[in-house]
Parts: sequence; structure tokens; C-alpha cells
Amino acid sequence: MANYEVTVYTGKLRFAGTLDMVFIKLVGNDGESKRKRLASLVGDLSFAHGAVSTFTVSCPVSIGKLKLIELEKKSRLIDDNWFPEKVEVKSPEGDTYNFPIYCWITESRVHRFSEGEDTPEKVSLHELKQREKDYCWRKHIEGIPHCMEAEQLSDLPLEVQFSFIKKAEFIYTAFTGLAELKLTGFANSKENWTCIDDIKRVFTGKRTDLSEYVQEHWNEDAFFGYQFLNGVNPILIRRCSALPDNFPVTDDMVFPSGQFSLADEMEKGNIFLCDYKRLDGVTANIIDEKQQYLMAPLVLLHKTPDDELMPVAIQLKQTPAEDNPIFLPTDSEYDWLTAKIFVRSADFNEHQVNAHLLRTHLLAEVFAVSLLRNVASIHPLHELLVHHTRYTLQINFLARARLISETGSFTQFAASGGEGMVTLMQRSLSSVTYSSLCLPDDIAERGLEDMPNFYYRDDGLKLWDIIHRFVKGMLTIYYKNDEDVQQDSTLQRWISDIFEYGFLSQAGTGIPQSFNTVDELVKFVTMVIFTCTGQHSAVNGGQYDYGGWMPNTPISLQLPPPTTKGKTSEATLMDTLPNVSTTANGMAVMWLLSQQSSDFVPLGQYPEDHHCEDIPCQLVRAFQGELQALSANISIRNMSLEVPYTYMDPAVVENSVAI
Repeated sequence: MANYEVTVYTGKLRFAGTLDMVFIKLVGNDGESKRKRLASLVGDLSFAHGAVSTFTVSCPVSIGKLKLIELEKKSRLIDDNWFPEKVEVKSPEGDTYNFPIYCWITESRVHRFSEGEDTPEKVSLHELKQREKDYCWRKHIEGIPHCMEAEQLSDLPLEVQFSFIKKAEFIYTAFTGLAELKLTGFANSKENWTCIDDIKRVFTGKRTDLSEYVQEHWNEDAFFGYQFLNGVNPILIRRCSALPDNFPVTDDMVFPSGQFSLADEMEKGNIFLCDYKRLDGVTANIIDEKQQYLMAPLVLLHKTPDDELMPVAIQLKQTPAEDNPIFLPTDSEYDWLTAKIFVRSADFNEHQVNAHLLRTHLLAEVFAVSLLRNVASIHPLHELLVHHTRYTLQINFLARARLISETGSFTQFAASGGEGMVTLMQRSLSSVTYSSLCLPDDIAERGLEDMPNFYYRDDGLKLWDIIHRFVKGMLTIYYKNDEDVQQDSTLQRWISDIFEYGFLSQAGTGIPQSFNTVDELVKFVTMVIFTCTGQHSAVNGGQYDYGGWMPNTPISLQLPPPTTKGKTSEATLMDTLPNVSTTANGMAVMWLLSQQSSDFVPLGQYPEDHHCEDIPCQLVRAFQGELQALSANISIRNMSLEVPYTYMDPAVVENSVAI
């Protein structure tokens, strides 16, 4: 009799255990075992949360080298989902076989899993066929990345759904946001604010150190300029070497004292431009039956000799005209402040739709669906990237249902909500390039390599390099040369789906359509991990810090911009800002989107130990060590900063797009 020792490891995820009956069959080169029931008693805890249980499977003779196992779960009364991590089998010959599982087993059917030491091409065809059924593409809106097909949350496979803790906390925060912010009485008020002090009085709920700083400094030019570098939208600013034809700024306008000239300062690299041209012609929303206004400004900034980035000219519409004046710091207080407020409102809408929703959430979903649909669990790419898909599909499903649907908060209260949002997303996707998603290339292309006080760049480039070294180390274990990459059909399916369904087969984006070299693969996977972790943290984490104080980030504006100078006042400014209801609901959403859950997993932490071989484990430890060192250096740097920059600190960067 040939006895096989079978050890089953049940996961430590919430509700991972099962009381159902579990069956196994071993399949080898020379035969197979009979179907064996591993759990035989009602109430058996062999497959409880975190359990490690060992059984014996006997065969009349040896069945040779094991190829796969078949697992089946049968419910007793109520179907009880199960999340096994792996199965380990010791043969009578003394060999040990590992079968990675790491997926939910939810119904009474046979699940087949290949031995963990198989090469990437020897994957389970059965698993991939099932994944193709579970993870299907859907065109949500014409002209934007496709999403996962799911009519309701229960359509999402359990392996990608929120944990119980995450679900409970998310629901609680979503439904109590206004109350937590002490704004419940303001949620339905259509009244306008009468003065800034009124807003200060209601800004007494949840505060952060930075949101209080913003309240005190929001109207200062230096802080206005600082936010283009280290606020929530640091991807728009670029060095300006020649003024756009539609921005007729002169030396007399921006340097009236004659101390500088535009030509000289541009040659020295001290002039910068933020152009919101994607917003031009976007249909603005109607909120509380009132037309809203959304401009497409051009902003010129000057780096002063003391390294402050100061705004020197603002044009609120793209086409120069007499009724489209160029606003200057020398204008009246309310002319200049109103112009900056229109820029900040434009920045909110550009940030939310392009920098945040499209470039992190929607692309992360594309990366995840293509991975889960095309890449078997034993493939090294799956082992490397699956951690970075955690909760992404559910958070995006909720965003489509509760934020950008017809009745969603963004649709109801943002200037670009509704029709405008669709236009802006379509334009944004058309503007995405591969280089703009790769931070080193993007910084170089925007001419910002030597910009002082640019902490998003400094921390981001270090984080990119750490991720790149880790990815290169992990992938070169399996891909020794370019031919190995070219011949891996799994890799080619993964990138092909991303190109087709994520970037709509637009070759002009520069997104690879296939992988030909190891270096190409390493760079793309680095970009994927960076997008799902550091980049998302950079554009998400500070939403309430910078937007909680509404005048700094108005999500919509109620009056058109001034067409002549000298006619604005505090009263017109207050009538321009969003009303009380829009303010309260906007604050609640930004509060919700900035909250970490208690089951937050920081970058580089892998609670499910997929990497069990020696070299990958060493690489993971080295990766974690470098992240800890970067975190320590950022903390030390921040101690000397008036406005600390924390969003790229690995300690606060989540391992996936999970909020």
C-alpha cells in the first residue's frame, strides 16, 4: 500500500474556514487515487480559519510523480465558502509536492490545481477556463477603459470582495460621513455662504493637521504654487520654454519692476505652466437647478530666487479675448483671489477624473482583470501582482454605483459630473501615454528633474527604483533571456488584453502590445505596481487634507468668471463658491475617500505567503528593508518641513487600490 501524507492549509482571511465536507483526488504520471473524503464528522474543525490539518490518502501502488490534485467541497446544509492557501503532499518515495491554491472554493464542483514547481507554461487549463467565465470584460462607457462584468456585488468572485471588516467600516463611514463631520444639518441647504467666517464655523468636525494649515494659508500665492508640486494633482505642471500662442503674457504684466524678463527666466528654467485645456468646452453641471461653471485655465508660475513657486498670470479660458482678461497678482484682492479659486476648482475636476479615477482606479482594474482572467495562480506574474489587486474590483464597482452613476455623489455635486465627466474621461484616456505612467520618464518629459522642494518627485523616484529592483529580481528568476519572455503565451495574453481593453488599441499611447525583452517586461510590471500603490496614494491620500477646507478646492462654482477687472468683491466671491449643500456633501465624500480601513496592508507586506522558495523570500525581505529605510528617511526629512509630504511614505502607501 502506498500512503500519501496530505497537509491542507486553510487561509487566515476572515471567514476562510469551512465546516463543509472536503474531498481530494491525487493524479500522478502512473495513475490516480480514489476520491477521498478528508472531513468526515459534523463540526470537524480540520478546515477552520488558519487550520493546518494532515490526512493520509492510500493507493494500492505508487501513482508516480504527482501532476495535480482535485479538490471538491460539498455543503451539508448551507453552502460554506472555503479559502485554502495550499496543499502539501508527501509521497511514499519521500518527495514533497506543493499545490498553491489561494482562491475561494464556493460550490460543489471539481477544482484542479497543478503542482507548484511546474514551469509557467504548465498551467491548469481548467483553472483558466473557469477564470475566463468569472472575469469578463464589459464596456461601461464608450471611449474609456473597460471594466469587469458585474451587475451586482454578489457577481464578484469572493476572492476579490471586501473582507467583513472592510465592508463594515466602509458602510459605516459612507453613511455617517456627514454626521462625523458635524455637517448633517447642512446637507440639504441650498443657501449660499455669506462670508468665509461662516465656513470656518462649520469646519469643526474632522480635521487633520494639514487641513488646518490649508485653512490658514489657502489664499496665499506661495501655497497656491506649492500645491502644483506636492498637492493631490502633481502630474500637470511642466517647465515652460515658450509661451503658448493662446496665452499672450508680456514682461510688463508679470515683471512690472523690470527685475526679470520672461525670455531670460524661461532660458534659466524658472518659468512653469499648468494648462487645463482638457476642460475646454466640457459641459458644466446643473446643481440644485442652477447652472454651474467650469473653466479651462492657463496658469504661469515663476520660481523665485528663494525657490518659491509663485503664480504670476492666470487666464481662465483658452481663447484670448477682451472679455477673457489675464489676471495678475497686482490686480485687486478679489480679482486675483477669484481667479485662483477658478483654477483650484478646475484642478479638483481635472484631478478627480484624470489623475485619480482614470489613471489609478480604472487602469488598476484593467491590470487586475487581465491578470485574474489570463494568468493562472501558479504563474510567477500572478504571484508577483495578485497582492496589488486586493479590493480593487469591489471599490471600483462601488465607485460606479455610488459616485459616478446618475444618482452618484460626484454626478450630483461636481462641476464636471454627468455629461461633462464622460467627455473629460474620454479626453483623458486619449492623452494618456506610456511615458506619462512611468514616473522617471514623466518627470524628464515635463522638465522637472531639478525642481526644488518637489517631494512627490523625490519620494516617488526612490519608490519607483525600489519597486523596479524588486520586480527585476523576481522576474529574472524565471526569465533568463528575451526568448523566454517572447515564448510565454501567458505574458502575451496579459499585455494584449491590457492594450485592447484598457487603452482601446490606441497605438499612439505607446503602451506595449506584446513583450519582446526582459527589460520591457520589468518596466511594465514596475509601472503597474507603482500605479496601484505609490501613484494612487499620491493622488488619493490628501483629498481631505487639501479639499476639506472648501475654498481651497471648490468642487463646483455657481457664477461665471469675471469678464472685466475691478468688479469683484467678497460678496461676488461668496456667491461664486458652491452652496452649503454642495460643500457639505463634497466634504463627506472626500472624507470617505481618504480613510484607511483597519485591515490596511502597506506596500511590500504579503500576509498570504505566496513566495515560499528561498530566493523569492530573500528578495521580499530585501524589498521590505528598502521600503523601511525610505520610510525612515521621509520621516526625518518631514521633521524639518512646514508642510510635511507623507503620501509616498511606504508606511502609508497601500498595497493596492483599495479605497
